[in-house]
Amino acid sequence: MTATPLDDAPAPSPVLPDLSTVDVVDLTRIICDIPSVSGDETALADAIEAALSRYDHLEVLRDGDAVVARTHLGRAERVVIAGHIDTVPVQGNLPVQVRPGEGSDAGDDVLWGRGTVDMLGGVAVQLHLAARLTAPTRDVTWVFYDHEEVASDLNGLGRIVRTHPDWVRGDVAILCEPTRGDVEGGCNGTLRLDVTLRGRTAHSARAWMGHNAVHDAWRVLERLAVHTPAEVEVDGLRYRESLNAVAIRGGIAGNMIPDTCVVEINYRFAPSRSVDDAVAYVLDVLAGIEGLETELTDAAAGARPGLDHPAAQEFLAAVREVTGAQVMPKYGWTDVARFTELGVPAVNFGPGDPLLAHADDERCPARQIRSVAAALEAWLDGESA
Repeated sequence: MTATPLDDAPAPSPVLPDLSTVDVVDLTRIICDIPSVSGDETALADAIEAALSRYDHLEVLRDGDAVVARTHLGRAERVVIAGHIDTVPVQGNLPVQVRPGEGSDAGDDVLWGRGTVDMLGGVAVQLHLAARLTAPTRDVTWVFYDHEEVASDLNGLGRIVRTHPDWVRGDVAILCEPTRGDVEGGCNGTLRLDVTLRGRTAHSARAWMGHNAVHDAWRVLERLAVHTPAEVEVDGLRYRESLNAVAIRGGIAGNMIPDTCVVEINYRFAPSRSVDDAVAYVLDVLAGIEGLETELTDAAAGARPGLDHPAAQEFLAAVREVTGAQVMPKYGWTDVARFTELGVPAVNFGPGDPLLAHADDERCPARQIRSVAAALEAWLDGESA
């Protein structure tokens, strides 16, 4: 029998420590160091599934690389708390480093590395509390999903909503996206629209024989440049919209007059607008420009904050008492909108500064991870049931 070379032996599967007793900051560092770039989440999903399966109070379900764990205590309400386990590609910023904080973080440890902000700090909070809270005041569904950082059709939460909607239904949902420990309600919607202008090609030495479509783009760009973004109040939160050209495509050779130019427009719109309303708004901004062809290439409705729901109000009270958190609108689109599709009001609440998400110097103060965990535990503390 020929021995298998050691170099060809499969790497051992990562094993997570006891989630109920491990320090939540240490757990953040551990899971960040497990490979989980989008498309490579299986090892972390396996570790999460195995770790959660140790606890008798949880039913553990799996769909691809998404793991769901939920209690069945017969409580009057069910809360869904979700986070994605994938990250954007690593840029020399793993393994995680623990460094002393500076400035406002002086006296605190700061975790530097990919995923500490977006969003494995939040996932560590979920895992820690899923194990610790054996008798929460509300039944809880903990969702750990894959493929958030890539194309929307691959999104693990979207897949569950389509194929197992009963897994993620509840009275209120919390997405542990980074918010610096503040609460960000709902989210803006987003759409992308291609605006095409047509010209006529010619040799660039005889430009008068053609019509330059790229030169015509100024008519679209001028409308966008002078446009004033709306601020729309929805359920007590003021959402700021934005309408921008994000790309221009035109021309095929340096000696040819381009006969086509495409201006790609991105519109971030308040959650009070439907996608159809948002498309109509963009077309109205462009009204009167002759010869435009438009194509909607991507769209996702926003999510109302739903902060008037009693469970959301109690959540806000608990968070404010523990962290003094502010309540703000979420300007970017997040997966809270997927819960809105199910009629579940949702907010964003997690550790980490969203401005550092995807950055090479991604980093999160340890105190934010601890305070988010403490706030959620205070809200769901089984001793008050």
